[in-house]
Order: sequence, then C-alpha cells, then structure tokens
Amino acid sequence: MNKTKKTQPTHTPLAAPTISLAEWFQPGEHARVDLVLSELKELGVTELRTGISWAHYATPEGKAWYTWLIPTLAKQVQVLPCFQNTPADLGVTAKTSAPPKDPQAFAGFLETFLSELGTHLTWVELWNGPNNKREYDYTLDQNWTTFSDMVSAAAQVARQHGKKTVLGGMNPVDPNWLQLMSDRGVLQHIDAVGIHGFADDQEWEGWETNLQKVRDVLSRNNAKAELWITAAGYSTSQHDEYRQFQEFRNACKAPVNKVFWYTLHDLDVNQAPEGKFHVDSRACSFGLKNVDGSPKLLYRLWAENGLDGLDKFSFIRRKEDFSDQERYSVVTGGAGFVGTNLAKRLLEQGKRVLIFDNLSRVGVERNLQWLHQNYGDKLEVYVGDIRDLQAVKRVMKYANEVYHFAAQVAVTTSLTGPIQDFEINARGVVNVLEAIRAQDNPPPLVFTSTNKVYGGLEDLRFIPNGTRYNPSDKHIKANGISEARPLDFHSPYGCSKGAADQYVVDYARTYGIPAVVFRMSCIYGPHQYGNEDQGWVAHFAIRAIENKAISIYGDGKQVRDILFVEDLVDAFLLAQENIQELSGQAFNIGGGVKNTTSLLELLDLIGNYRGKKVNLSFGDWRPGDQHYYVSDIRKFHEATGWYPKNSVQEGVAKLYQWLCETRGIEVSLKAPVALEQETDNVAVA
Repeated sequence: MNKTKKTQPTHTPLAAPTISLAEWFQPGEHARVDLVLSELKELGVTELRTGISWAHYATPEGKAWYTWLIPTLAKQVQVLPCFQNTPADLGVTAKTSAPPKDPQAFAGFLETFLSELGTHLTWVELWNGPNNKREYDYTLDQNWTTFSDMVSAAAQVARQHGKKTVLGGMNPVDPNWLQLMSDRGVLQHIDAVGIHGFADDQEWEGWETNLQKVRDVLSRNNAKAELWITAAGYSTSQHDEYRQFQEFRNACKAPVNKVFWYTLHDLDVNQAPEGKFHVDSRACSFGLKNVDGSPKLLYRLWAENGLDGLDKFSFIRRKEDFSDQERYSVVTGGAGFVGTNLAKRLLEQGKRVLIFDNLSRVGVERNLQWLHQNYGDKLEVYVGDIRDLQAVKRVMKYANEVYHFAAQVAVTTSLTGPIQDFEINARGVVNVLEAIRAQDNPPPLVFTSTNKVYGGLEDLRFIPNGTRYNPSDKHIKANGISEARPLDFHSPYGCSKGAADQYVVDYARTYGIPAVVFRMSCIYGPHQYGNEDQGWVAHFAIRAIENKAISIYGDGKQVRDILFVEDLVDAFLLAQENIQELSGQAFNIGGGVKNTTSLLELLDLIGNYRGKKVNLSFGDWRPGDQHYYVSDIRKFHEATGWYPKNSVQEGVAKLYQWLCETRGIEVSLKAPVALEQETDNVAVA
C-alpha cells in the first residue's frame, strides 16, 4: 500500500511578521485621519496600508486630498498605497472596477503620482483583489491580458522611481491566477505577492493551506518575491469578538513578511457609502472599534498590553469539548465584578463553574485571570455573547444551576444605543430562558434585575435634610421601597431590564422553570472596576485614590442603600437552596434601611479613609435618576433569614483597602484619619 507523503514546507522559516493595519479613507475625512494616527500610535503600529483611488485622483478635489493625505500619514507611519479604481471616462465601461481602455494609462497615472508624492513612499501596491470581480471585473478582460500589461508597465514605472512593488492581494487565494501572472511575465516585476484572508468566509481554508499554495507557485517559477498578507480580518457582525481576537493572533503567527489587519473602525451602516466595500452585513463590522468609538476586545488588549503581551492571555478561551457531560454552575457575565465574587465562592465550595462572558467591560480580563490562577482546575471559560442563541444553548446544556448577570449596565449607554441595550438585556434573557426551557430537567435560574424598574418615584415626596433626602412617607422611611411598588420603567435601560425581569417571572409561571428575580440596589466590593455609569461606589474610591476630581449628577444628596458583594453572594446561594419555594417571585435586594448613604456622605467617608477631602464638581440631574431609593428587604429576609452582615463603614473600608492593595499602596483603615482640605484640582477623566 502506498503511503501519502506529507508535503514539507518549501520556505525558510521567517521571523515574526511585521503587524500593521489597513484603513481606507474617503476624501475630506481629515478628522478621521487624525484619529487613526492617534490610534496607531496607541497600538504601536508603524505601517499603514491605505487605498489610493485613481478615479478620485483624476479630479481636482481628489488630487488635493491625496496631496494632503500622503505626507500627513508619512510623518508618523510608513505608508503602503494600494492603487486601484479606474476613472469612468478611461474604463471600457463606466465603473471603477473596469479595465482601462489603454493599459498604459495606469502607468501614466502612477508616473504622475510618484513624481509628486513618491518621496513619502517606499512600496506601492498595484490594485486591490484583482482576481475578485468586485474589485477588477475580469469578465471584461479575457484572460487578464489588459491587467497583465497594465501592472507590468506600472511596476516598471515604480522601479524607475526606486519603489518596490506589491502585486495586489488575491481574494480568494488562487494559485492558477498567480501562475497566469507568472506566465504573462508580471511576477518578474514584483517584489512582494499579496494575499487576502478572512476567517469568517465560509470557504476559508486557513493560513497554512493558502500560503502553501502561493509558495508552491513562487517556488515552481523561481520567483524571489516576498509573501505578504495584505488584508486579514474577522467581522464581529455576529458579536464574536473572541474569534476576532483569536484570528488576529493566528495571523500574527503566519510565516509571511508582513500582515496588514483590516481594519480600525466599524462602518456606520446608515452612513457607509454604497459600493464594493459594503456588499453584505459583515463588511461594516471588521473594525477594532465599534461605530461609537468604543474598543472591542482585541483593540483594548492590544492597546493595554502591546502586541507581544497578547500571548499571555491563554486564559481567554472558549470551551469546545462538552463530551464529558460533567455538570457545572453557569455564571453569565461571570468575569464581571459580581460574577467573579460568586464564582470564587462556588469554586471554593468545590463546585465546577463555567463562566460565560464576552469580556467587553474594561478590567474584567483581570478578574478572569485571577480566577484562572487561583481556581483553574475547576474553572471552565466560554468567551461568547449572550445575543448568540446557539452559544447560550451550548453552555446551558450541562448546567445544574444558572446565574444570569450578563447585561448592558449603564443608563447613559442605553440612551445613546437603545437597540443594543434591548438586544443584550431583553433578548439576552429570552435566549437564556429558552436554553433552559429546552432541557429535560431545567436548571434553576437566579436573574439580577435592578431598582430602576421602579422608575423615578415621582409620586413620592422627598425632603432634603442636611446631606441627604428623606421620604416624607414614614412607612417608606422605616422600611424602604417594597416589591408592592408598581413597575414604572424610565430610560431604555429601565425598559430592557424591566422586560427581562418580567420574562423571568412569566417563564417560571408559564413553563414551570425554577427562577427568581433580584431587583438589586447598589452593590460594591472587591474586583469592581467602577465608572460613573456603573459601580459608582468603586468609581468614587478609585478617583480618590488616584487623586482625581469627581463629578456627580444632581446635588449629591441622593440616597441609596448599598450592599457589600459578599452579602449578595450569600443571598444568591440562599435563593438557589430555596428555589422551589421562591420560584416565580421578585425580591428587592440591597443594604436595606440600615445600610444607606447619600453620595455626599459616601464621599466624606472615603475622604476619611484617604485623609483629605475629595474635590467635587456637580452636573445636571440625569433622566429617571432617583432622589431616594432604599430596598425593603423584609420579603427575602422572611423567606430565607438573609440579612446584610457588613455595614457601610465596614464594606467601604474593605473595598478601599482592596483597591489600594491592587495598586501597591499600603493602607491601614483601623481608625479614621483627620481630614485636610484638598488642594489639587485634577480634571475629570
């Protein structure tokens, strides 16, 4: 029997490739160019591939644009210009993908361009995806005869100007097309062959297979050209930032000289111009940043840790093998502050825990790393998005209990992105409920809702008294807001969480799923990386520790009951223990009337721990912001015996000490220190 001989690589191993970015600009996008340059600097990127439209350059406005663009970019990065797009009057048909009527016209354009701007360039790329009909309509150029003549002439012009040449990236990789380029004499003028590869394409074969195809052609024809990946990327249109992160790392390990990752910014589907770059929904979501400018997982980790630092994130993974069928506790949003503290407790009890999280929140990878280092033998991780129903079903299949914390958590974010807020909070909880309902023995669910479902409490009257508001209603003052309070959703966030809240209650009632809702007040404690929109107790403490001013909305007399996270974890476990009796009910969970503070009082307490007053500024009230909210926790206490064990002073001291320790600051909070007046005035970040 003949044995198949394994093909050996036909190239000498290369050093790690240079990692760069590809970003296309439209004429007039001066501000975005400045933004891109600042982001390239943040990422440590020194090369940029960008498109040069022959059609645009043929107009006075377009020529002025490129006369500004190329020198501006070249001041900071090495520019790889990709020349493409036939002017309408020069093509065999009036479209930019058409072959030119005269193959020499492209060389003439390049001659003019390099004569004027060539001093800023070292390499030039000749067309983009020339074997892709959307980029170059080869049906109008039988056997690529015009293309071959056009590129050969242009490559010779480039070399006369002392420039090296890149053959426009094959998309898809096609060794037969590349062989034709060799047969037609094109490769003899080329210094680097480009290829494109997008791992979310259905027919993607992987880098090893595609690169070997190209190397075989180069070797067979004795071509000395380097091999570059001129466009690689992964669209997050299906909310899979983990795969984008993984595919980027795969591309970084490819045996090529250079990799240009596409791209920095998502395209706004409402503003993106029609044309060949925007032919499907994926095309708008290749960016490292979302349309609103917020960083995706890859950008954030790259910016914070550098390119070399990405290798340390082995704990960011996705459980693929579920064949052992061993049961586990699922914590969605488990890398967040609350999820980390719950996972810690469950793991310490010897339970197996699966964390399902998309890692979109700043700092949560540190929580995941901490859990991995301390409890790795029992910890499973599935980096995924709650909007992905199939992923949710996959992880729920072997769950023996579920804690659903994954959410969009900020009122302000919901105001600017209500659709995303709805999809994450409302649709996300339905995904979880449906995945649970599909099980023969549905696992019990604890879902965290919010006190925002009660709205702004406008019908109640609150009386300012020194540093806080108090309700005029004596019963509410004595006990807080109870579950009998009518629901009144304010803000998209209130609507989405309120809808989710009611879905959980109704699925318990209609389908018999064992489930309970916690309408939570303000939770705080270790592993919280707070900001002004969410986690405000930690946010205040962090700003104070870092000697920065704090801005608050309203007058600061707003009152909240705050609950230390360890006490909340106690409540979670009691809810699971008593799920059969509690199922279908919602409970207000917080510090209760014994653990209240106003914003001003909390800042005074933090000032005591810090040793000097915190510098404050005040802004306008936010829509739906409550002057007073304190949870009436008697219902859950009577059902389970639970009550908070940590006072405001004790809990805040524990949080403050943990935040100091994570920053390498030694602090002892056994006794308050005397206050001294704040003297600096640091601007709010």
